[in-house]
Amino acid sequence: MAEKSATSKLSSSTKKSNTPKPKFSKETYVKWYTDMLLIRRFEEKTGQLYIQQKFGGFCHLYIGQEAIVVGTASACRASDKHMTAYRDHAHPIALGTNPRVLMAELYGRTTGCSKGKGGSMHFFDKEKNFMGGHGIVGAQIAMGTGVAFAEQYNGTENVAVVSMGDGAVRQGALHETFNMAMLWKLPVIYIIENNNYAMGTSVERTTNVTDLSKIGLSYEMPSKIVNGMRPEDVHDAIEEAANRARRGDGPTLLDIRTYRYKGHSMSDPQKYRSKDEVNEWIDKDPIDHVLEIIKANKWLTEKELEAIDVWVKKEVDESVEFAEKSPYPEAHELYEDVYTQTDYPYIKEY
Repeated sequence: MAEKSATSKLSSSTKKSNTPKPKFSKETYVKWYTDMLLIRRFEEKTGQLYIQQKFGGFCHLYIGQEAIVVGTASACRASDKHMTAYRDHAHPIALGTNPRVLMAELYGRTTGCSKGKGGSMHFFDKEKNFMGGHGIVGAQIAMGTGVAFAEQYNGTENVAVVSMGDGAVRQGALHETFNMAMLWKLPVIYIIENNNYAMGTSVERTTNVTDLSKIGLSYEMPSKIVNGMRPEDVHDAIEEAANRARRGDGPTLLDIRTYRYKGHSMSDPQKYRSKDEVNEWIDKDPIDHVLEIIKANKWLTEKELEAIDVWVKKEVDESVEFAEKSPYPEAHELYEDVYTQTDYPYIKEY
């Protein structure tokens, strides 16, 4: 019953319409569809490769949540900064990172986006302003706010977009950070990628306040619930929050309701939720929603849609080939890219 209550809070717009009406241009919907399909296929292949033990470590898939990252990307400027937690494969893809370097990173190869040193949980792409996936739960909340402070200090009009899971909002650093961000009116957007579960624990079992948008109210931070299964809703919410931040009015908190179709990680047996619940959310698949609008408006022919599917499959296959042909880091790489301060007194003394 608890899980159903979380589902029921979504707006009725999650239900499929018999006559979907386009809110954005053909180009935007086609871009959303292509990017979400690429993310979905990349993640599906990642799951297969992990089971085959092609690479190790932790692995958290984004399947089902794709509308959040594509809606965010389309509403932001290329110069805006993005940071998230360890479920980070989809974010750089939506921002335009070549999936080949992401797959190489999973494989721990030197051609990876973090030179093979980060793995699944620590993707990074400075050129696309993706400031990283981070393995410490909630750490990105404070760090991403620091990025926002830097943008404000340097006088840019850039916004920092900081994503977190519904479990990460239990970290004390969030409250300290929210207070500072509102006090200094920092240009930051906080996204709760609320997929109803912190690992296997439902929101209802972790808090008396199940409407996570209310967390921002004690700091008078504008906050709202957003339907995370529709890229249109995400785009609108991010655009509004970004405009507020660029005006100098400060942060916004978005409780974006979504659902992961797979487990928390690849080792998750998912015994905490029913098949009926999962299927209910699969019926709200954001890829199906966008495809339905494209077809209803006759924007692409079946042949053109098939061409997108072929291109996506080719991108994923070539990513795997690129990763498997790339070299492993050499031993000396252990000492490269490590921060040191040679004039630090302790170093001089010893």
